[in-house]
Amino acid sequence: MNKRLRTILQYCFFLGLGIFLVWWSIKDLSADDKSHIKSALKTARYWLLIPVFGLLLLSHFIRAIRWRLLIEPLGYKPSISNTFFAVLIGYLANQAVPRLGEVLKCTVLARYEKIPADKLIGTIILERIIDAFTLLVVFAITLLIQPHLYTQLINTFFSSPESGENKKNTGLMFGLIILGVLLIILIIWMIKKKKSLTDLKLLFKKIIRSIIQGFSAIRYLKKRRQFVILTILIWTIYLMGGYFGFMALQETEHYGIKEAFTVLSAGSIGMIITPGDIGAYAWLIQKTMLLYGLNEGIALAFGWILWLAQTAVILIGGLFSFVAIPYYNKRKQLAESRLNTE
Repeated sequence: MNKRLRTILQYCFFLGLGIFLVWWSIKDLSADDKSHIKSALKTARYWLLIPVFGLLLLSHFIRAIRWRLLIEPLGYKPSISNTFFAVLIGYLANQAVPRLGEVLKCTVLARYEKIPADKLIGTIILERIIDAFTLLVVFAITLLIQPHLYTQLINTFFSSPESGENKKNTGLMFGLIILGVLLIILIIWMIKKKKSLTDLKLLFKKIIRSIIQGFSAIRYLKKRRQFVILTILIWTIYLMGGYFGFMALQETEHYGIKEAFTVLSAGSIGMIITPGDIGAYAWLIQKTMLLYGLNEGIALAFGWILWLAQTAVILIGGLFSFVAIPYYNKRKQLAESRLNTE
């Protein structure tokens, strides 16, 4: 199987998973649930999406500054504007094909800042390792401040408080199907690559070691404190985005920071599962909010509102960056040429 066909099949699988999760999240909604959704959307405070939009755009800008800190030890200092545009273009590409954006943003920045793209790839890997570690910290904080969630998570994600025994069994079967598919994929990979259980164990050890090494690499940065502060700022902004999102609906406005941590934890997983977070994000947010007794329909509406806000930032910001980056660099070259002639 060639690389292009494998990429297409992977994309189709995860897109199909996203569409399936959209169907799964709405298939059992009652007429009462649908009525709640319509009522919530009619009375929603959509103007609150403006500060959420601004916060998310700010998080991408801070992420660009943080990426720049990882590039500087390589001997290059790209402009903040080009780095910011490249980050947004990367996120836009990820909406279509998962992980394509990581390569594209390196290619874009390499083109306009004359930096070898292969060196930039290394910084992206390090950045993702650090984000994975930070997400684990978020998970830990979420469970630390809400220890009761641990026992509720399993029950809620495979059934809802209002469901009967049949629905619970269906949810459990769905979970087993997902687990089975992942297991089959793993077995096929092991057979194709001729890997044994020992090789698999070594692979997991290598991944864990890479995570530890990647996180420890921060100490070699010249501006370590600034890097850590920027990382905390990025995830704090993500947290505040969910908090402001609560205020958009009357049914969720009484929730606070604790619940926002849970939404951030679940939503981060949804962003990884499917391209453009389609289906997975709203479904996970819906199941998460059921932990707090929110109506199933309202929980789904809340998940879609948050998803739409994030997607709008990426679509608008990414498309703008595609147009702006060549224009910005053309003006930059003209300004530099004028200075050289004077």
